Amino acid sequence: MDQINWIAVLVAGVLGFFPGAAWYSKLMFLKPWQADMGISGNEGGGISMATRLVSGLILSIIAAVAFAFLLGPEPALHPSLLKAVVVALGVITASFGIQYLFEGRTVRVTAINGGYHLVQFLIFALVLGLWH
Repeated sequence: MDQINWIAVLVAGVLGFFPGAAWYSKLMFLKPWQADMGISGNEGGGISMATRLVSGLILSIIAAVAFAFLLGPEPALHPSLLKAVVVALGVITASFGIQYLFEGRTVRVTAINGGYHLVQFLIFALVLGLWH
């Protein structure tokens, strides 16, 4: 872990979090996501928007740390991008798919949520694969 570029990981975690604002916006996937999740408005289970945003950012940074650990020190760009696709689609989206099958959720919400994490991990890979 001492060979991980912690500044690059922090930047990757922050940059990987923010596309969610566009992804889950009215211009992109907010309405179908809300419909499939059974959410009618800005519901948050009693958690404030500020708490959700800060917690989401921290979790994105944790995901970037885990991904950096998987990539190892000074990862090359191309293998990093391939690993991002494998992790996002083969691990995260497939896991969502299993869970959502038993929760009665749609394939569309699996694709929306998995698609965001694909974008997120590709950003992680770009930052970590280019920053040496």
